Amino acid sequence: MNSKSKMPLPEVQKKMFGTLSSGVEVFSYTLINSNGSQVSILTYGAIIQSIKVSDSEGNFENVVLSYEDLDSYLKDDCYIGATIGRYANRIQNAAFTLDGKLYTLDANNGSNNLHGGLKGFDKAAWTAESSLSTTSASVSLSYLSPAMESGFPGTLNTKVVFTLTNENALKISYAATTDKKTVVNMTNHSYFNLSGHFKSSVLDHYLQIDSDNILEIDPNLIPTSKQLPVKSTPFDFRKSKQIGLHIKNENEQLHLGSGYDHCWVLNNNEKVKLVSTVVHEASGRILEVFTNEPGMQLYTGNSLNGFFQKHSGFCLETQHFPNSPNQVEFPTVELNLDELYTSTTIFKFSTN
Repeated sequence: MNSKSKMPLPEVQKKMFGTLSSGVEVFSYTLINSNGSQVSILTYGAIIQSIKVSDSEGNFENVVLSYEDLDSYLKDDCYIGATIGRYANRIQNAAFTLDGKLYTLDANNGSNNLHGGLKGFDKAAWTAESSLSTTSASVSLSYLSPAMESGFPGTLNTKVVFTLTNENALKISYAATTDKKTVVNMTNHSYFNLSGHFKSSVLDHYLQIDSDNILEIDPNLIPTSKQLPVKSTPFDFRKSKQIGLHIKNENEQLHLGSGYDHCWVLNNNEKVKLVSTVVHEASGRILEVFTNEPGMQLYTGNSLNGFFQKHSGFCLETQHFPNSPNQVEFPTVELNLDELYTSTTIFKFSTN
């Protein structure tokens, strides 16, 4: 037959993934576009469980670190694929003052609060609703975070929408409202490995970041109020270079150590725009990152051990700056009553 068959329409497949000790059922929602690319989202932790996209020869493989069962996610302490909140990254001394009142948080990273504390959004049971159009498949996850959960004020009504388009773009849209003034800073903690082979290091991936400065950090990885130019440092990714090229740099002042765990100040980023590009030459896969966030944390899996090995994945965590509640110089993360918090990040996949 000479006539071409029609492209399949996007679809959503829902299946049982497991049951929490509370009896709450956890489901997997798999978004499938007309090209055959797939993204699976769990209702536990609003986790990206897999992203299956093709290489330059048409082979589909998962390009994010993931587990195959719920028990592994329950035991995980590396935030594999998780939605992070209420506050992504670190808050110094696990405390902040808001309108003159001191709020004390969980100290789960030394003396600091990390990724929302002991019960962050990564450990929450979310409710989900899927939707379809001719050009995309979506799942909307909702979670009502009670007042003072992990020490944060205000009841936060949170929604995260994952949309896979026929252009192989995964759009993540965050939204939240509160009944009392609070702080919010959300992100996703997927570990990418574009090779599709998680025993392989990601240090051979080529990375470009549209940023002239990083935030200076102290030995506890807490930003000072100072920005440092990336020029002539291991942090200069303005032109594409291999992630591992300068990872063994011994400059203790930069706190590079065994890998990157730093926040880049994104250039001119009021609107959603392209901020980073990653290329894996062997597979031909390309990842482009778009966001309207002012910063992006590059984390190279320095603490991965056991099931996943060190440097077997990298995170590009689009977010507001770490420790912003304690830094008046940083863009505000405060959310007032009757205000709407929104944030957008897009991970777009292609091949060369």
